[in-house]
Amino acid sequence: MDSLQALFSDPTAWAALLALVIMEVVLGIDNLIFISILSNKLPEHQRKNARRIGIGLALVMRLALLSMIAWIVGLTAPVFDLGWSGPPDAAGRPGFETQFSWRDLILITGGLFLIWKATKEIHHAVDPAPTPGVFDTTAPKATVALSSVLVQIVLLDMVFSVDSILTAVGMTDNLAVMVIAVITAVTVMLLAAEPLANFINRNPTVVMLALGFLLMIGAVLIADGFGVHVPKGYIYAAMAFSTLVEALNMFSRRAQQRKTASQSSGPA
Repeated sequence: MDSLQALFSDPTAWAALLALVIMEVVLGIDNLIFISILSNKLPEHQRKNARRIGIGLALVMRLALLSMIAWIVGLTAPVFDLGWSGPPDAAGRPGFETQFSWRDLILITGGLFLIWKATKEIHHAVDPAPTPGVFDTTAPKATVALSSVLVQIVLLDMVFSVDSILTAVGMTDNLAVMVIAVITAVTVMLLAAEPLANFINRNPTVVMLALGFLLMIGAVLIADGFGVHVPKGYIYAAMAFSTLVEALNMFSRRAQQRKTASQSSGPA
């Protein structure tokens, strides 16, 4: 207890905690969007439980990884090298890395899974009732199994958890600060899950926007796995701008609907 009091009487510890909480919340947005889209495919009475279980598993996974910091850091060590660094850029640096660590492989696998899942969901949204055929595997929403959704959430939780913990390790070496930041960030996710999922469910165009975000996040994960590091600020700035444009479109549509309704209810 005395060590904790000494820790948090240090202004630098508070600064590190604040910065890490913000970073963990931002990183958790990707995870939350994925959980919201998947849970909305379930029958309504199962959605809340799926979101709570998914976010709870995210917390458990992050805390478990924090307890194995040495092993997590070891995931960044190369496990094999293809021996080719790709065409150099203008500065003479290799185009991309060919030394792959377990972290790289996890990010690449997670990115491919995200792109596959988002593409599949976009296909279902664009063509919800394809012509039946031998290869038709489309099922009504009500038949989606809770266990299937939870398996997919766990797989992506693992990817996002590894990325989250490695980010935390890179920002501070104090375990208490990392644990508090992770718990705070997951608590924010838990509070935001229900409103976000309901908002996405009520606005079909937002679903397509969120799926586009998942495609972009998947591509960034793959690029990161190959050593092409895209600054996260650019990604979230693009997401924020797209969200602003979609919000303006929603306001415009609602204003047009109110205008049409008032005209139709007016005197003939």
